[in-house]
Amino acid sequence: MKSDFPRVLSLLRKEKGISQKDAAKELGVSQALLSHYEKGIRECGLDFLIRAADFYGVSADYLLGRSADPDGMTLTVDDIPEPDAAGKENTVSGAGVLPIINKKLIANSLNVVFDLLAKSGSKELTKQVSGYLMTAVYRMFRIIYAFNPKNNMNTFSIPNAGALESADAYMKSCEAKARRLEKEDSVKTDNISVSSESIARTYPLFASSLFSLIKNCEDSMEK
Repeated sequence: MKSDFPRVLSLLRKEKGISQKDAAKELGVSQALLSHYEKGIRECGLDFLIRAADFYGVSADYLLGRSADPDGMTLTVDDIPEPDAAGKENTVSGAGVLPIINKKLIANSLNVVFDLLAKSGSKELTKQVSGYLMTAVYRMFRIIYAFNPKNNMNTFSIPNAGALESADAYMKSCEAKARRLEKEDSVKTDNISVSSESIARTYPLFASSLFSLIKNCEDSMEK
């Protein structure tokens, strides 16, 4: 059984707000056996997997860690909403204007970065840059998530001990691999020849955000 299964099984029960004893009763097993499943001591059979999926209202793929979506969906480009999509999930409130400004600076700058990656024609470069950026978001989200001790850490498959160090190591690996691609013929370097003037001309909506982000970062680093 995939190692994610015990973590997800325990997480779903805690999110449902029921005790292990009550969950075991609903799932038709003893509390001791359910405890073994949740701790990864024993592997369950197909019949239990189906019962658990039905009881928690998720797919078997989600229970097994094969999908990040409870319904077992695999995301396509069309499934992912645009960053500026309307709706309450897109709002930033309660902490003044700074989060809104920084969110826009980051989002607009990423538009430039990923357009340049597309022009580079290198899937490997895109993979490494994306890996670095996604891990940076993951790392900071995890730090914020841990501020409240009541938050269930089973959301993450990697335990707290060593998680941030692993994230740092992976980011450094992505950076090193991206830098090595500078000399690879697979990267169309002529297509990503840029200057302040060309950026302002090519990305009139996003250039000011990128330049502000660069200045803010360098000011902070100099301090």
